[in-house]
Amino acid sequence: MASSKIKSAGNQPADDKSTRTNATSRPSLVSAESGDMATTLRNLWPYMWPTDRPDLKLNVLWAMAFMLIGKLITVFIPYLYKMATDSLTGELGDYGYLPPLLLAPFMLVIAYNVGRLVMVGFNQARDALFAGVGQNAVRQLSSITFRHMHSLSLRYHLQRRTGGLSRVIERGTKGIDSIVRFTILNGIPTVIEFALMAMFIWYLFDAWYVLVIGVMVWLYTWFSIKATNRRIEIRRDMNTNDTEANAKAVDSLLNFETVKYFGNEDLEARRFDESMARFETAAVKVWTSLAWLNFGQTAIITIGMGACMAMSALAVQRGEQTLGDFVMINALLMQLSIPLNFIGFIYREIRQGFTDLEEMFSLLGVDQEIQDDPDAHDLEISEGTICFKDVSFHYDPERKILKKVDFEVPAGKTVAIVGPSGAGKSTISRLLFRFYDVTSGAITIDGADIKNVTQNSLRQQIGMVPQDTVLFNESILYNIRYGRPGASDEEVEHAAEMAQIGDFIKSLPDGYHTQVGERGLKLSGGEKQRVAIARTLLKAPPILILDEATSALDTQTEREIQSALDIVSQNRTTLVIAHRLSTVVSADEIIVLRQGEIIERGTHKKLLSKKGLYFDMWNRQREASKAEDRLRVARELADQ
Repeated sequence: MASSKIKSAGNQPADDKSTRTNATSRPSLVSAESGDMATTLRNLWPYMWPTDRPDLKLNVLWAMAFMLIGKLITVFIPYLYKMATDSLTGELGDYGYLPPLLLAPFMLVIAYNVGRLVMVGFNQARDALFAGVGQNAVRQLSSITFRHMHSLSLRYHLQRRTGGLSRVIERGTKGIDSIVRFTILNGIPTVIEFALMAMFIWYLFDAWYVLVIGVMVWLYTWFSIKATNRRIEIRRDMNTNDTEANAKAVDSLLNFETVKYFGNEDLEARRFDESMARFETAAVKVWTSLAWLNFGQTAIITIGMGACMAMSALAVQRGEQTLGDFVMINALLMQLSIPLNFIGFIYREIRQGFTDLEEMFSLLGVDQEIQDDPDAHDLEISEGTICFKDVSFHYDPERKILKKVDFEVPAGKTVAIVGPSGAGKSTISRLLFRFYDVTSGAITIDGADIKNVTQNSLRQQIGMVPQDTVLFNESILYNIRYGRPGASDEEVEHAAEMAQIGDFIKSLPDGYHTQVGERGLKLSGGEKQRVAIARTLLKAPPILILDEATSALDTQTEREIQSALDIVSQNRTTLVIAHRLSTVVSADEIIVLRQGEIIERGTHKKLLSKKGLYFDMWNRQREASKAEDRLRVARELADQ
C-alpha cells in the first residue's frame, strides 16, 4: 500500500449485517390504486401502532382513556350551564342529594368554568401523550423512504428530478402527520362526542330533537364528503404543478453556471413562471372550492341549530321547558357544532393527507432493479483480479452499448480503456460497481461473480476518482473523511498530503474546516480532483477506477494531478478509463473500444506499431497538445 498510516478497506469488515438488516427491513406494502384510502391506511397502520415500541402503545392507551374522560366532561358542561341559568331564574328543580351551597348560582358558575378547564386539561394531556406516536411514524417512514431512494437503481434516478423527489418526501411526511393526528386525536373523539351528545339530548329532551340533529349531521357529512371529493382532484393537480415548479427551480439552481454561461436567466424565469402559473390556477380553484365548502357547512349547521332552538323556545312558552333548558339546548348545539366543524376539517385533512401520502407509498413501492441475491455473501479480496467475460449490455434493446467484451485486469496491474466518445467506456465502470446488471456474460473479482456478492461489500472494495467530482456542501475535512467516516484527523491530513493538496488546505483561513460550497464550486477543478484523490486514498481500496479523472483539466493541471494518481494506484488493481492517451502510456495493457467492441489491445508501443485507431487518436492528441503548449508559451512571453 501507499502508506502504512492509511488503513486498507479490504482488511476491514465490508458490511455490518445488522445494519444492513435494519436498513432494509420494513413492513411489506400492499399495492393500491390511486385514491384507495383503505390500502394506504393499511400500509400506514404499522407505523401508527409500532410493534417494537410498547412505550408508545401505552401512551396511546392512556391517551384514549383521557380522551374518553374529557368527552364525558364535555357533554356534562352544558348541563351545569342550564343549572346556573335555572338557579338565577328561580326555576332550579329539586336536587336534594346536593348541599344547598353547591346549588348557589355563584358555585354553579365556578363549577361550569372548572369543568371547562378540566376538559381542556384532559384533551391537552391526550395530545401530549400521542405526540410521540405521530412523530415516530413521521420519522420512521421518512427514514425508510430516504434509504429506499438510495437503494433504487441509477437508471431510476437518471429519469427523475431530485427536486421532485424531495417534494414527494416533504408532502408525504406532512401527510403522515395529518393522518395520524386527525385520525386518532380528532376523528375518534368526534364520533364519541357525537354519540354521547345524542344520548344526552334524547334523555333530557325527546327523539324529535335527536331526529333533527341526526338529519343535520347526515346532510353535513354528505355535503362535506361530496364537496371534498371534488376538491381532491384539484388538489392532485395543484400538487403536480407544485412538484414540477420545484423540480425546475432546483434543476435550474443546480445548473447556475450553465444558465449564466448562456445568459438564459429570462428563459429559466419564464419556464418557472409557466409552472407557477399552472400552480396558481389550481391553487385558486382549491381555495375557491374551500370557501364554498365552508359556507355550505355553516348553512347546514345554522339551519339545524335554528330548528332545535325554535322547538325549545315554543316548549318554554308552553311551560314544558325552563329557560335553562333553552340555554342548554343552545349550549349543547354550540358544543356539537365544534366536532361537526371538525368532521369536515378532519375529512379534508385526512383525504389531503392520503393524497400526499400516496406518492410516498408509490415511491416505496418501486422495486429495486439491482438487488442482492438471498444467498449473497460479502466479497473478500485476496488478490483483486477483475475479469469481464463476454459481457454484453444495453439500456435499450435497440441500442447495444457493449458487445461481447472480454478482458482481464490482473492483480496489482493497470489496464486502460480508451476509445472515442460513446464507445461504452464509462459503462464498464458502472457495471463493475453494479449500478446495472450485465445483459449477458459475467464480471468476476477473484473468481467471484459480482452478482453473487453483496453490493455494499463490493463497493467497499472499489475506489473511484471520477471525471466530474461533485463534493458535499460541507467542509474539506468532511469531504475527504467521506472515504472512511471513522478516520482520524491525522489520517485525513496524511491522505491530503499524499494527494498533494495538504499545503493548499493549510493556506486557507479556515484550513480543513473551509466550506467548499454547493457541489464544491468554491474550489477549482484541480483542487476538487485532489480532494477526490485524498478521499480515495483514505478509503484505501484494493481496486481502483480512474474514470477520465483528468479529462476536464488543462494540460498543466493534468500533469500535476497525474503524479498524485500514480501514488493512488500503487500496488492496486487499477482500471483507467481515459480520454487523454498521455495518461495511460505506462499501463500494463491498453484496450481500445469502438461502438462497444474491443478492436485493439496491447501496450502503448505495440498499439502504435499497429497504426490503427489508437495510432490515429495518439497523433491527433499529440498535435493538439503541442498547439496548446505553443499557445501557453506565447501567453507567458506576452505577459513578461
